[in-house]
This record gives sequence, C-alpha cells and structure tokens, in this order.
Amino acid sequence: MLTGTTKNLGVMGWPIAHSLSPVLQNAAIAKAGLDYVYTSLPVRPEQLAEAVNGLRALQFRGWNVTIPHKSAIMPLLDVIDEDARIIGAVNTVVNDEGRLTGYNTDVTGFIQALLDQGFNPAGREVVLLGAGGAARAVVWGLIKAGAKVIHIGVRSPQKVQPLVDEFRPYGMLDVYHWESEPFQQLLGTAELLINTTPLGMTPHLDGMAPVDWSKVRASAFVYDIIYTPAETRFLREARLHGHATLNGEAMLAGQGAAAFQKWTGVQPDLALMKQKLRETLQ
Repeated sequence: MLTGTTKNLGVMGWPIAHSLSPVLQNAAIAKAGLDYVYTSLPVRPEQLAEAVNGLRALQFRGWNVTIPHKSAIMPLLDVIDEDARIIGAVNTVVNDEGRLTGYNTDVTGFIQALLDQGFNPAGREVVLLGAGGAARAVVWGLIKAGAKVIHIGVRSPQKVQPLVDEFRPYGMLDVYHWESEPFQQLLGTAELLINTTPLGMTPHLDGMAPVDWSKVRASAFVYDIIYTPAETRFLREARLHGHATLNGEAMLAGQGAAAFQKWTGVQPDLALMKQKLRETLQ
C-alpha cells in the first residue's frame, strides 16, 4: 500500500515502456517488506537536466538510468563512482538528501553471475566478441576480477584501438579482426568466451559473431550477455559443442540487485528477481 511515507525509485530512459526493471524491483521490494515503490520514468533526451533536478526536488531516493542517458547524465550528478567514471556510463543514481551519486552496477552484475556459476575470471585468458557500450562494463569487470589477458574480436579493430589504449594501464588487452587467423587461434587458449554484441538478439535470432567452434578450447566457459532469447544461436552452438553456458539474465538481475542494495541498505532476494525476470520474458 502506498502511503505518505513511501519512498520513490524508478528507471529513467527514452523509450522506457519495454523496461523489465519495475517487475524485478517491485517484486524485491514486496519480498523485503519495504515501504518503497519503483516506476518507469520516460525522459526525452532534451529534458534530461530538468528531469534530474525534478527527481532531486521530489526527494526520489534513487533511480536506474538506461539508454540514451547513461553518459549524458554524468555531468548533472554531484559524485561519480570510480567504476562509472572509468566505464563512462552511469546506470544507478542514489540521492542522499539532495546529493546525487552515480554508479555503474553492470560490473557487479556481470562478474557475480560468473562467480555464481563457479567460474572465477582471476588469472584466466578471455576472448571477448564486440566492443560496444556494453563491452566497457564487461572489460572493466574482468580487469577488476583479475583476468590475465582480454583478447577482443571485432569487425573494425582500428575503431576499437582507442578503447584498448584507454584500458591498457589497468590490464592486458589487445584487439583483432574477428575473422583473422590469429584471433581464431586464440579461441584455442581462452578459458572464457563472451559475446557482448547484439547479434542473435530477438528478433534477429540467426545472428552470431564468427566463431569456429572446432578451434574453441574444449573446457572454455561461454557467456552471452543477451537475455532475449534465453538461448541465442551463440549459446546453442556452444552447448551442442559441450561447453558450459550462461546468458544475460543473471547479469540483468544482478545489476538490479546491486542497485537495490545501494538504495535501501537491504540485500534483495536475487533468486526471486531472476524468477520474475524469466516469467516476464516467457
């Protein structure tokens, strides 16, 4: 029941009707018995500054941030957490009596999903497919987790070289054309293979980055951050070749759980959030 003491949370984006965050967060709020409510916040790009000031004035406890505001919101906040600063994107804002702090919980969601599957990236060799916006959080998460080296495969290595140069002070990275022979050979030594491209996402189910599965290390763990469909072509082919696999559901729920904890100080029921996500997707 909403009362005069109910604290407000939300997710800001444009468009925003497709967001699954209200389902996950309100389920977690109800389970924890908290006096909070979480809603969608449609914000046009040209009205972002007004929206941030309005939410501050309305005493919103916090909100998530999604496309197209993740980078644009950063100058409007009072404090930027290190993860968000290095990644160059904010997905969570916490309002402490008018002081707005920006975080990026995608890092936590990505790594925790791996750890929950019993795979620790520390000291491991990684092959990463794609280097778009989502890849930045993945790369930083792997570096923080202690990955030995990250080999990035893309269509246009020259466009990605600045990203490699930016992150190289923190860890070992290199970039290749993903159809080149040197890159395909790296598939035989990598212990973790990750897709961060949108290839294979609904409705384009046949899409997949070029991978010669005969070259992939037999024991490699395969991770696709896409969650619609639950099993992309990339994951299906990996499974058929005997690899352990993971989709993006746990990352999505995990980043939401990390945001929830920052707003409320309470650890949410992550299993429930994952369950509600899968039910909604189905």
